[in-house]
This record gives sequence, C-alpha cells and structure tokens, in this order.
Amino acid sequence: MRTQIYQILYSDRRPLAHNVVKALILLSVAAVVAIAMIKTLPRFDLVADAIMNTVRMAAMAVLTIELAARFWVAPEGATHAFDNAIPDAARKDEVSGSRFAYLRSSLGLVDLLVVLPAWANLLYPISPHWFELTAALSLFKLSRYVPALSLVTAVVARQGRSIYAALVVLGILLVCSATVIYMVEYETQPAHFASIPHSLWWAISTMATVGSGDIAPITPIGRIVGGIAMVFGIAMFAVPAGILASGFAEELRKRDFVVNWQSVARVPLFARLDANAIASVAQLLKPRSVSANQVIVRRGDIADSMYFIMEGEVEVDITPNPVRLKQGDFFGEIALVENVPRTATILSLTNCRLLVLETVDFEHLTTQIPDLKDQIKRISDKRLPDQ
Repeated sequence: MRTQIYQILYSDRRPLAHNVVKALILLSVAAVVAIAMIKTLPRFDLVADAIMNTVRMAAMAVLTIELAARFWVAPEGATHAFDNAIPDAARKDEVSGSRFAYLRSSLGLVDLLVVLPAWANLLYPISPHWFELTAALSLFKLSRYVPALSLVTAVVARQGRSIYAALVVLGILLVCSATVIYMVEYETQPAHFASIPHSLWWAISTMATVGSGDIAPITPIGRIVGGIAMVFGIAMFAVPAGILASGFAEELRKRDFVVNWQSVARVPLFARLDANAIASVAQLLKPRSVSANQVIVRRGDIADSMYFIMEGEVEVDITPNPVRLKQGDFFGEIALVENVPRTATILSLTNCRLLVLETVDFEHLTTQIPDLKDQIKRISDKRLPDQ
C-alpha cells in the first residue's frame, strides 16, 4: 500500500489516481490563497465569513492528509529515487528515503508550515496574518507540478556562488555610496541624510536606477557621486541577471541532454550500447516534432538525415502494402547507407516526436561505432528488396 501511495503522489504510473490527487492539492492551494486574499477586503457578513472558514478548513484537511501521506511514504524514496517516472523536483528534494529528511527538505518544510497555523488555531486563536503568510507560502507547493519552478530552483542552487559574489560586491558598493553621500550632503540636508543607515535608502534607489525622488543630492559633489552610483548600479545589477540567464541556458541544455539520452536508450538499435556510447549518440541527435498527416520524407529527394521515432506512428508508402513504423523504429537509413535518393515517401499518421541524425553526424557516429553501421546496414538490406 505504501508503494502504491508513493506512486500516486510522485509518479505517473497510476495516471488517473495521480491526476485526481494532483487536482485536489492544486484546488486546495488555490482555495487557501483566494480566501486569504478575499479576507483582506472590507468585512463580509457572518454567513459569507463562515463559508470561507469552512472551505479553508476543508482545504487544510486535504493538505494535512497530503503531509501525512508524504511523511509515511518517504522511505519508499530509497527504492524509487532513480525511477525515471519520478519528477526531478521530487527526486532531488524529497525522496532521500528518510521521513525526517523529507521534513527537513524545502518542500517538506513548506508542507508543514502551510498547515501548522490552521491546527494551532484550534487550540489558541492566532492572528489572521499568519494565514495570509502561509497562503502565500503554499504557492511553493506548485513546484512539484510546474517544471518551470523547479528549473528556477535548480539554476539558483547551481549558480549560488556566482550570485553570492555579485551580491557581496553590490553590498560593498551600496555601503560606500551611502557613506560618501552622507559625508557630502549631511550639512546641507541633515533631515534626509541624517546618518549612513538613512543614506542607504538613497544608495539603493539610486544604484537600482528607480529613483524614488524623495531624496536627492543638491550639492555639485553629491550629484557627481549620484551619477557615478547610477553607472555602477547599472553594471552591477546586470551581473546577476547575466549569471541567471547563462544558468538557465546551461540547465536547459542539460535537461534536454538527459531527455535525449533516455530516449536513445529506449531505441532497440542502441539498446546494447554502453552509457558513453549512448551519450555520444544523444549529443548528435536533434529533436523534431511533426503533426499528423505530414510528409516527413518524399521519394526521390536527396537524403540528408535519418529519423528515430520516439512517439507516434508513421507510414512507409510501399506498393502494394504500406508499412507502419512506431516508437523505437527508425527510417531514412537506406538512402544514407546506400548513398541513393529517398526510396519511399513517409507520412506521419499521428503527432510524432522524432530524433534526427544528419548525414555528417551519421558518418561521424558510424566511424566511432563501426558495429552500429553494420547493424543498420543489415536492417537496410532486409528492407531494400521490399522497397
């Protein structure tokens, strides 16, 4: 039972149950957030207030059951941590195999803190602001189901040292700017630049180039300092943005590589290759999506690539009996191996996800893995008489 519940919470092996549980959790989070926002509006009558409290407690009950279930099934993570069906966010943050490790994880803490005020309120009335805070905190639970949020977390964690270094330099510049502007503006504007901590607000707004306008230097030297602070601010605030942009690009490349590696490993032609050989193949393949009823290759065209089917079905137009190819099959290799034009027209029957191996990459790959070329040649020889 524990394994089954684990798969429902973290895996898509039970799609119906997984989607139902996911919908309940997302609806509960939406209800908690919506009620917290609505309750900050002018007062409602007692009936509306009672209804909202009931809905919130029902949502908290669902989130409490989720917390208890995740706590109970946490030991299953030791068995399924490397299961491809488990999402990245869960694998990295929760499935260490220990219940207390789950509670110490970032999402485990979110699960606990979200429900804590509701149940504490049953014992002792607490401020409504705690419910508003935990409602906002509950939005982080979406990272289990929204890949973009887990991507942001991964990028920030991976680029943490670079971002930290940039923020340290930025902090030094803020303090230096606040100190200098205090020294040159204190005598003329003692109310606005009463101390270095007071001057920090000017330094932050100036270096961020937002310029709130409530504080501005009036002495010539102060304006020069302000101009220099603006220039340095533009440069320094651009550094973390550049770090994050490069981090996003690198993380997306890595995730695409992992997806391609797993896709290549499922192709029967590559099933006997070791991990390094599969990695070499994955680096050369380019993903391509094709909608249904589209011509992928046409008879007589010059061959420039071969294709591997990851999802969907295609039809090879062979007279008199067309041939269907499905996930795991490949096509287009005959023209590359035999160095002849396309021998058949191939049409997509459904929406297809393909991996494309271009001619130059095909020659490079078969040079690296001679056995692979021989295997493709044998399959093409079997297909040629029929085509």
